[in-house]
Amino acid sequence: MSTQENSEQNINSQEIIHEHTVYAEPIFKVGDFNVTNSLINSWIIVGVIVIFSLLVKLKLNAVPRGVQNLFEFIIESLLNVFDSVTGERSKSEKLFPFIFSFFLFILLTNWSGLLPGVGSIGMVVSEHGQNLFVPFMRGGMADVNATFALAIIGVVASHIFGVLSIGVWNHFNKFINIKAIISIPKKMKEDKAVLIVNPIKVIVSLVEIVGEFAKVISLTFRLFGNIFAGEVLLATMAGIMAFGLPIPFMFMEVLVGAMQAFIFSILVLSYLSMASMEDH
Repeated sequence: MSTQENSEQNINSQEIIHEHTVYAEPIFKVGDFNVTNSLINSWIIVGVIVIFSLLVKLKLNAVPRGVQNLFEFIIESLLNVFDSVTGERSKSEKLFPFIFSFFLFILLTNWSGLLPGVGSIGMVVSEHGQNLFVPFMRGGMADVNATFALAIIGVVASHIFGVLSIGVWNHFNKFINIKAIISIPKKMKEDKAVLIVNPIKVIVSLVEIVGEFAKVISLTFRLFGNIFAGEVLLATMAGIMAFGLPIPFMFMEVLVGAMQAFIFSILVLSYLSMASMEDH
């Protein structure tokens, strides 16, 4: 009997286990690079966004009508929300393409996990004497690697925007406040309190470095935790009763997916906006 026949016999004779893992399962390899099920899902979403954007661009009219009216209303409403964070329309318009890209990608990725076949169509692999079910696609944000990557992009972008807005020196002093140390001899004659205040400023600036790492962790696990929990919840409800019971929870996940996309985007916007302000 061949090795393949033995493998098929083992799969048929053992129970198939479907576990929700915090990491994405590999589907195939390109060289040494693992292509995972969440990565496939993310590529499809990016492709959909690119194609849709090109179609919208080709059909734009100087006088909006129909669907274009709806999209312009959505964009204007979002810009008003952005204004409440940035404090000025010019900054909101400058940051809008980047933040809206975040929002749209996360939103569609969250919702794609609810589509029929996502997470339920896949293959069975034999590992460590067990038969494991591996879906061909799963929600991208249910993979902690994906949310971690988005968090890093958002925080790094805030530093780039901060440097472009207020300069390298001013941005650097937010985290290692050399200006506060240099200014002590100049201000000491006028105000002795500077001997206490400025060292405190230096310590506070160092704490900001820790805060930047905390931003990455917070963004990563807030988004991942909510989407992964929703994925597990729907699987549990489907296990109890496949027909009917999961439907209310699916509607809830639609709302949670939109809310989490909005919260993530607004947090990144706030980081970008704060980075563009000089430290006083």
